[in-house]
Amino acid sequence: MRRRDRRVTIRSMAEWDGGGFLGQDDSACLREAVVQGLTLVTYDRRTIPPLLKAWAEEGRAHGGVIFVDEKTISPADIGGLVRALTVLVKDGRSWDWTDRVCFLRR
Repeated sequence: MRRRDRRVTIRSMAEWDGGGFLGQDDSACLREAVVQGLTLVTYDRRTIPPLLKAWAEEGRAHGGVIFVDEKTISPADIGGLVRALTVLVKDGRSWDWTDRVCFLRR
């Protein structure tokens, strides 16, 4: 998710940089996301949290992570995901997303 002034752009991994990050390790994705001013939206609550912990311990910044629980918003419910992200962006418009971690609600 890219934040520009008042606009938010949501891209899938397949669209981001022409799909160049598909299959890349999580660390590579987070590194490039912060460079591009992106916040990662993910259903992955297994491998990302330990990575964020390691980065925090190393003092490495990331561009923010929004976790989504598949029981709250199904991965197949793209409309529900977009609606929930729209609400979060409106609520968090003034937030600094650097190192921010949050859980998306319906």
